[in-house]
Amino acid sequence: MFEKIMNNVKIQKPLVHCITNSVTMNDCANAILAVHGSPIMADEIKEVEDITSICQALVINIGTLNERTVEAMIKAGQKANALNHPVILDPVGAGASSFRSETTFRLLNKIQFSVIRGNISEIKTVYQGIGTTKGVDADINDIVNEENLDETIDFARELSQRTGAIIAITGAIDIIADANHATIIRNGCPNMSRITGTGCMLSAILGAYVAVNQDSMFDTVSCAVALMGYSGELAQQKVQQQDAGTGSLRVYLIDALSTMTAEKLNGGIKIEER
Repeated sequence: MFEKIMNNVKIQKPLVHCITNSVTMNDCANAILAVHGSPIMADEIKEVEDITSICQALVINIGTLNERTVEAMIKAGQKANALNHPVILDPVGAGASSFRSETTFRLLNKIQFSVIRGNISEIKTVYQGIGTTKGVDADINDIVNEENLDETIDFARELSQRTGAIIAITGAIDIIADANHATIIRNGCPNMSRITGTGCMLSAILGAYVAVNQDSMFDTVSCAVALMGYSGELAQQKVQQQDAGTGSLRVYLIDALSTMTAEKLNGGIKIEER
């Protein structure tokens, strides 16, 4: 199902510019490397346009915001738009502070994003203009379940139509939506939320995947989301076999990403079109 998409990344080894969360920067770089991409982490305003110019995609993650990097994000994003490079937004913690929320909407106003990926509370903030999060985690009152799944898909489709971006809402149930399509993915494991940065890593991987698969963006986003979720399942299986903990889960997650094949992913994916 996803063989061509994965092979394109493996063969072309896209260079991805990440202006990202300093807490998870190392894991984001390793995640891109694990899926056969190549990362550059640069947030100095004097060089972001040059770095963006030599890369094939840009990932903007607002996890550790400051005024200096916001300006760099805008400059890099506008350069990527001018070059027709895909740009991914990860609005980490949007709704947790006025600065984060204001920055999110400033970025959306200044930059055309190809993909917006976040947890349900972050995406609701983008959709509604206001929101609440538990730090950088989803508010328990927002969690996607079977009862509110159709409602969540509807607002994701509307947000995609409004922004022109593919929307990826990740959590226990993942939703990928554009204005006309929606896919549900039920891979992953609860312990992924106990290691920091799995969402940031996925956003970084999305940069590598969409960089070289722009002719099939929706399927590519679905593939990357499934890849992360199923890698988490495989990592958790190893943890349980060895009676290990969350530190090992982090390592095994990178291992699973780096050894994943299309055949293996197609055999484990739990995907549904809506």
